[in-house]
Amino acid sequence: MTDEIIALRDARLSLDGNAGPVDILRGIDLSVGRGESLGLIGPSGSGKSSLLMLLGGLERASSGQVRVLGQDLTALGEDALARFRRDHMGVVFQSFHLIPTMTALENVAVPLELAGAADAFARAEAALAEVGLADRRGHYPAQMSGGEQQRVALARALAPRPEILLADEPTGNLDSANGAAIVELLFALVEKQGGTLVLVTHDPALAARCGRVVRLRDGKISDETLAGAAE
Repeated sequence: MTDEIIALRDARLSLDGNAGPVDILRGIDLSVGRGESLGLIGPSGSGKSSLLMLLGGLERASSGQVRVLGQDLTALGEDALARFRRDHMGVVFQSFHLIPTMTALENVAVPLELAGAADAFARAEAALAEVGLADRRGHYPAQMSGGEQQRVALARALAPRPEILLADEPTGNLDSANGAAIVELLFALVEKQGGTLVLVTHDPALAARCGRVVRLRDGKISDETLAGAAE
């Protein structure tokens, strides 16, 4: 693949369960090119969210190789992984994970400040304006709707202009109208920034918005389809 940005080779993940080790991912081979949008779909328990966690260094592969931007994530310690995520990735979860004691502006500014950006708050304001929340920058999460909170989470993930955006069921806690609005924002902002998107969803129609769709079943890739072909 031209300009490969993510490469997994026989990546496996086993976690300890009550009855012993449980195989979550069973030999994943996957390549993602720079600027590509990839949808991950599959039934509950198929391993799609676990695969996203491997890509973000939030879970460590039990065996195999996980390379992102040329870096072998399995070789990094926790502190190095945290710095790698900070410098190269944005993550959007189904649960918004906003800090309740911080305003929308402060929530968006946090990763920029951690990265040492001198203009963190100016960039955070610009990011909130991009998601249509300039007038809500002083509000706390409890004062905002679910759709507004997810917009803040999206602004926070994209404000540092990451090379890779990982999104795990970003519309899962939203009604259909707010979900549709978030989807439009998500794709528009990723395209504008020229980033690489990996999106986990249970919705084949949403996955089909991506350039390529990978379907997982029982911890393995069962098939891949090109844009618009996921049913």
